Amino acid sequence: MTTFPRLAAFALLAGLVAGCSSGGWSDYAAAGKNQPPQPATPQTIEQLSQKVGCKPKMQVETNDLRTGYCKTEEGEFFVNTFSSEKLKDEWMDQAPEYNPHLVGPRWTVLGPLKVLEALKIPLSGDLHMMDHRVSQSPKPN
Repeated sequence: MTTFPRLAAFALLAGLVAGCSSGGWSDYAAAGKNQPPQPATPQTIEQLSQKVGCKPKMQVETNDLRTGYCKTEEGEFFVNTFSSEKLKDEWMDQAPEYNPHLVGPRWTVLGPLKVLEALKIPLSGDLHMMDHRVSQSPKPN
């Protein structure tokens, strides 16, 4: 019978793979569990502005919304932070004239497309051209 040698070889191979891995079988078991993602800590206007070399001039400061104006070598833009994602979505639903915009967790940056493209990488934001719920970053030419 050739089945027994195949099973033995498979068992040996499985043992070698488990022995060579850093965490053993417990890593495989843990990977299968549904673990909720850790929420990102929302950034402040000051933190976002610092990433692009700007000291913001505050325009609005409330419990739900903060807005700061920035001017850098890339150009001028507004940074908004919100107390929740729901408030950010509601605000953006009411502000369609502010297209395009850069979007992140509980923040938006509004300005000319050229400026937003320059800020996209340092801020790790998604560029939205029209609908703020769907990233529509332009494709490179």
